[in-house]
Amino acid sequence: MGHNVVVKKLIVFDLDGTLAPSKSAIDAEMAALLGGLLDVAHVAVISGGDYPQFQMQLVSNLPPDERIARLSLLPTCGTKFYQFEGGTWVKRYSEDLTVDAKQRITKALDDAVNASGFKAEKTWGAAIEDRGSQITYSALGQQAPLEEKKHWDPDFAKRKVIQSLLAKTLPDFSVTLGGSTSVDVTKPGIDKAYGINKLRDILTVPFAKMLYIGDALFPGGNDYPVRSTGVTCIQVRDPDETKRVIETVIACES
Repeated sequence: MGHNVVVKKLIVFDLDGTLAPSKSAIDAEMAALLGGLLDVAHVAVISGGDYPQFQMQLVSNLPPDERIARLSLLPTCGTKFYQFEGGTWVKRYSEDLTVDAKQRITKALDDAVNASGFKAEKTWGAAIEDRGSQITYSALGQQAPLEEKKHWDPDFAKRKVIQSLLAKTLPDFSVTLGGSTSVDVTKPGIDKAYGINKLRDILTVPFAKMLYIGDALFPGGNDYPVRSTGVTCIQVRDPDETKRVIETVIACES
């Protein structure tokens, strides 16, 4: 692998809400379709989730064969990058936040949530999680049941209020919305567009040969920065719609 790989086409996906329900594993049909896609193209996944979530939701459910070498993982909105090499996952980089930055972000999140009036009465686990290169606020807690999460903010309206408050207190950071209840904060300019640029550089594949598929491609959504790269983007509603897109891509590439 490395810099000498020639990539004909790269299909890039969001994870939560696109390949799988929030924090859940991909289903058997999605696993089979991704296996088929890896036969004809390189695949990358960029998500607000951290590396262990990628392993649980995605990697452990894929066919364990040599095709996995065509898969790139970009956790925490592309602030980390992993490739499969020599039988193991190798971390290429991680854009970690400083201790001071983490403390400032955590306080700003607490303040914004309280000011918004949307602080949840019940949470499952910690609401704010340090993911090294990203601080993530999950409104109902990190272990909240999927059914509860689905109903909390389906139209992103609550989180857009929190995001607008953070724009005042954290103007020097990147604040995006993803998953079903989360707000992601990273270093400025380090978002999914940064991840797309890293994919171009590391895999030496031009934007024109990439396709991005995600469920939050609207302004403020954590897939939206990808639009700025000029990569062709497809907005999907849910994993079922993603499956139909993958089937189409496989049919066109085969």
